[in-house]
Amino acid sequence: MSQNASSPKFALGKLVVATPGALGLLEQCRKNAAEFIQRHLRLEQGDLCDEDHEINSEAVIDGSRILSSFKVGQEKLWVISEAADDSGQRAATTLLLPEEY
Repeated sequence: MSQNASSPKFALGKLVVATPGALGLLEQCRKNAAEFIQRHLRLEQGDLCDEDHEINSEAVIDGSRILSSFKVGQEKLWVISEAADDSGQRAATTLLLPEEY
């Protein structure tokens, strides 16, 4: 059975966090973090090059880190899901600004 375009492509992890910069940007632009988390889960990775899109598609299979980059106002918001551990679980997904990485 294939997944439709709106279904999650991977698990976020046990913890979803946002840095102060990300929270401030979302508040300033009156955006909801859930919108970007949902897009990230669907692999709508925003402003990434084709190579990064391919790397993320492979990461769903091999468990490596997944990065999305979205334009919010005049800034970028990153959403990063950590690589999976030996049991196949991702520990966390973080919303942050690039300069907070």
